[in-house]
Amino acid sequence: MTGLPESADSPSVPKPAPRPTPSQLLANLDAAAAALQERITSLTDDDVRAPSRLPGWSRGHVLAHVAGVADGMARQLEYASRGETIELYDGGADGRNRAIEEAAVRSADRHREALSESLDGALQAFHGLQESGWNAPISYRNGVVRDGGLALWRELVIHLTDLGLGLGEEADTWSPQFCEHLFSFLAARVPAGIRLRLQPLALPSRLLGSSAPGETASSTIAVNGMATDIAAWLAGRTPNLGSLRAEAAADGVELPKLLPWPSGIPAN
Repeated sequence: MTGLPESADSPSVPKPAPRPTPSQLLANLDAAAAALQERITSLTDDDVRAPSRLPGWSRGHVLAHVAGVADGMARQLEYASRGETIELYDGGADGRNRAIEEAAVRSADRHREALSESLDGALQAFHGLQESGWNAPISYRNGVVRDGGLALWRELVIHLTDLGLGLGEEADTWSPQFCEHLFSFLAARVPAGIRLRLQPLALPSRLLGSSAPGETASSTIAVNGMATDIAAWLAGRTPNLGSLRAEAAADGVELPKLLPWPSGIPAN
């Protein structure tokens, strides 16, 4: 396809899905935290030392990371309530990595205790927000508190899948609202020169990627399939329903290679 880029007002360009309201986001956070905590109730010390689905990380690494994110978000909200900002992790990226490595070797019981403490602190902070507090600036992605809540939601849902604990936590259990959120958030992974037209079954289509004004429009690849398979692929996880199909100009093509996950930690 060639020509000028479609305008944001064009009826052929799907509109972004609305973000969860604060009340919806709180409900999503509560449900995701409860699901993760319930699922690790019976893990043994050997279970938490076993490999996760993330290369080089045990399940203990994943649990330590999630606890660290929860602590970091509680810290973001604490400073935001005073009109201040602070880096997400104490010590920045190096501090994050050290904390994960040190905590990964905890016993299963200690992981459960630490995760419960961290999630309780974060959820209490989010539930204590006044309406204006959701728009208070934070350092995470140079955004606002609401962005921090969305980040914690992503961490809880995706990393439960990464633990690899079996049926019930696979990507095919992700909700339509969560998939649509990932479609928007992970648009940053689309390489320059490519447009993706996501066409998830039973959900509105979504156009990701763009070309600069006056330039030739990007080649468009249609990605068809179940919403959870598309979301899993965008998130760098394994789609487990086998429904993904990519087409360009009515011909089947390979799915494009995506850019790295957009980091929330500033590069040094």
